[in-house]
Amino acid sequence: MLEQFKKGLLKTREKFVNRLESLFSRSEIDDLFFDELEEILISADVGVETTIKITGMLKERLKDEKIKERSTAREVLKKLLVEMLEDDGQSKLASAPHPPAVYLVLGVNGVGKTTTIAKMAYRYAQEGKRVLLAAGDTFRAAAIEQLEEWSRAVGVGMIKHQAGGDPSAVIFDAVNAAVARQVDVLICDTAGRLHTKMNLLEEVKKIYRVINKVLPGAPHETLLVLDATTGHNGIAQARLFGEAVPVTGLILAKLDGTAKGGIVLAVKDITGIPVKLIGVGEKKNDLQPFDAGHFVEALLDVK
Repeated sequence: MLEQFKKGLLKTREKFVNRLESLFSRSEIDDLFFDELEEILISADVGVETTIKITGMLKERLKDEKIKERSTAREVLKKLLVEMLEDDGQSKLASAPHPPAVYLVLGVNGVGKTTTIAKMAYRYAQEGKRVLLAAGDTFRAAAIEQLEEWSRAVGVGMIKHQAGGDPSAVIFDAVNAAVARQVDVLICDTAGRLHTKMNLLEEVKKIYRVINKVLPGAPHETLLVLDATTGHNGIAQARLFGEAVPVTGLILAKLDGTAKGGIVLAVKDITGIPVKLIGVGEKKNDLQPFDAGHFVEALLDVK
């Protein structure tokens, strides 16, 4: 993750990198330092609310530790950001007490949800796990075919119905099939857009209930895929889906140099939902577990 993310930053955010290096290369900390830091963080898509919180906390720590050198302040800032992103081990995907582990994947159309599901399936298949996909997005044109192509490409099974059918019925059959076939992991796709926002949320609620009814305790993770390039629109999406079901983790897709990485901080700070996986490329093995320390190092140590 670290090297790929750094390469992306160098390639697409030269101005940001130069400003960051200039900020920390000068000597003593003054009021101008915090003003410049705020501008840089906002330019990296951290957002005003989270930026003000970060600079305020940094001021307090530097004061408490009597730190006056900018180079030392950089290390304090790193530690602060890591603390904001870490979540007492919750960044790892939850496992099931007994197979199958059921992962419900949400996200609006266009965020890379289907590709992300394929990458998840590939990752588990490479670990030797038996994986099944559920084609629960029955509304989007060609969604079923797209997921089916991916299932063949990564070598996993899939449960599907006809296009336009009841998504909950697909998920019902998929959970039962996962139990009957003794698979290790079931990953459920869902629709990203229905006729109205209310329809979308009600459908998500129904799917969640169906999974829990067939397999009590499931889904073991409800994961929301966000496109990191869309900035703070992702926060609105997290709030939207969080109104319907308890979202347990975020997957940030397209965090590979086209994105302003600060959105990771903003989403975690404002929604409180831990980031669990990140997509750093287009290849099927480019989905990686999120590591707060590596991410912050890549964000603040681009050289």
